Amino acid sequence: MTADMIFELLQANETLIMVSSAVSVLTCAFFVYRTLLYRDPLADRLAGIAVRQRSLKADLVAPRSRRGKLEAIGLMRGLVQKLKLLKTTEAKKAALQLSQAGYRGKDALIIYFFLKLALPFVFGGLAVLFLYIVPVMPMASGSKALVAMSAVVLGAFLPNVLVKNATTKRQKAIRKGTPDALDLLVICAEAGQSLDAALKRVAKEIGSFTPEIAEELALTSVELGLLPDRKRALDNLVARANIPELKNVVNALAQTEKYGTPLAHSLRVLSAEYRQERFMKAEEKAARLPAIMTVPMIIFILPPLFIVLLGPAILNIIDLLIKM
Repeated sequence: MTADMIFELLQANETLIMVSSAVSVLTCAFFVYRTLLYRDPLADRLAGIAVRQRSLKADLVAPRSRRGKLEAIGLMRGLVQKLKLLKTTEAKKAALQLSQAGYRGKDALIIYFFLKLALPFVFGGLAVLFLYIVPVMPMASGSKALVAMSAVVLGAFLPNVLVKNATTKRQKAIRKGTPDALDLLVICAEAGQSLDAALKRVAKEIGSFTPEIAEELALTSVELGLLPDRKRALDNLVARANIPELKNVVNALAQTEKYGTPLAHSLRVLSAEYRQERFMKAEEKAARLPAIMTVPMIIFILPPLFIVLLGPAILNIIDLLIKM
């Protein structure tokens, strides 16, 4: 193919080139606008916390206004209680998993078991509807049966996957905010506050930045004042968070409660250790970047580079061969 033929082909597809150029320009302008647009993350978090507070207040003040939801929860509870799912050993394990994911409502366990029961039938029914009754695409009978079984399995395991993903996200946020919370605890301890007051104060101060760890600390401060055994409240914090960083913090707090050792020094050492660990993880990610960027460079950068550098030479060679 000579250069004249390529030019004629480009002239024939002039409209397509103009549309593609316009789309490319609009896309670049949109990404530049999104890059220059400044959004305050603190304002978004404060707005989210305010919405959550209003929803909680509405639940407490006017519970009768949500009669439809209460009736739905009542139907779910009736089905779950008839099957006696709340009395099994799986219920305790599921309650702990939901607590670690941040779902601590009184009806969270009932909704979880109801979804595990209902979703396989819902997904299976939708698969049968779109494969056999109203076929969306032609498929072999064996493939249809395999897709229907896959839909049932997906419905059975979807609640577990969602809870696990929420738990991982929550643990990551708690791990990220632990050093800041420890620094504030050190300040409160050096100011002479008790453990209950220090946890409550830290939860109030850090709530706008890391609401997950603020919720855990606030709940622990409440349990320290209500439970007869203070160690049990700290153990509940470890069980809910399920991360080694908070386990070490709880061990330090337990030693302070039992032996009267200085709390501020232990927390300061743990905070410095966790910050150093987070810095080392960031360095590890930065060290992996060259290896990670190798494949995208080979796939997306080198071929266009070769085309730009070698394309004119190849076209000239083709023209010379044609003339010969």
